[in-house]
Amino acid sequence: MSRERADLPLVILGATASGKSSLALSIAAILSDVELVSIDSMQVYRGMDIGTATPTAAEQAAVRHHLIDLVDASEDFAVGTFQDAARSAMADIRSRGCTPVLVGGTGLYLRAVIDDLELPGRFPEVAAELDAEPDTRALHERLLVLDPVAAGRMEPTNRRRVLRALEVTVGSGRAFSSYGPGLEQYEPAPFVQVSLRWPRETINERIEARYARQLDEGFLAEVEQLAALGPGRTAAQALGYRELLRHVAGECSLDEAIDQAILRTRRFARRQERWFRRDPRITWLDMPVDADAVIARWDTERGLRGA
Repeated sequence: MSRERADLPLVILGATASGKSSLALSIAAILSDVELVSIDSMQVYRGMDIGTATPTAAEQAAVRHHLIDLVDASEDFAVGTFQDAARSAMADIRSRGCTPVLVGGTGLYLRAVIDDLELPGRFPEVAAELDAEPDTRALHERLLVLDPVAAGRMEPTNRRRVLRALEVTVGSGRAFSSYGPGLEQYEPAPFVQVSLRWPRETINERIEARYARQLDEGFLAEVEQLAALGPGRTAAQALGYRELLRHVAGECSLDEAIDQAILRTRRFARRQERWFRRDPRITWLDMPVDADAVIARWDTERGLRGA
């Protein structure tokens, strides 16, 4: 692989179930010195492999992967910690003369890495005090007063995000939305970004089919084991896991849990697409597309940038 390509890593984005990982593995099979960096906020957790579509042991043996299974599911893993881990992983990859290919769909984690976002600190005492309020909507209303910009960027029921924004705003005395260059700014970055695009109906079908396949692979047993160990707040909210945990707790039937998981995942996929569409640096690729075409796009972008 050319030194120029190594200096301009590839990022493969897309909604959940769009085929990012399969495409990345195909690229790595052609370009033997590629290593894959997961940009997925849930694949960092050990014991959550099936429901997060973590690459299998065989796939990880075939191609070196990074930022997978970093912590136990009982722990919370902050975006700042991920940012540091990603920097270390890419430096390690380059130190061995290889090229990072970033793969995933967690938009904020990606921006933290490619745009070197300034990230706020932690304020555990403030967080504990806020978490004592059980009404997430009440917390969101408080955030709406203190930082309306941040409040407008999140669902009033997304407790994890609302708590974090309030923690920072109250703890630092500075609006959560003021940190970094701003998510609305898209400065040039030394990465080539492509996002995979399917028709909405196709993504919906792929999501449903993936849940059926994951259940066949033992997803429910994985969730039962997770429930026994005690997942942390973040892991317990993961797509599919939250719904199956409710089933394991006897709060709903398995069919109801899967229906709710499919619905929530479809909505999440739409939010992912909206997030990526805002970034003008991303090239959209209509699926299906093969690895050779993506490599050609990568090389074309290098030429356009004079690499």
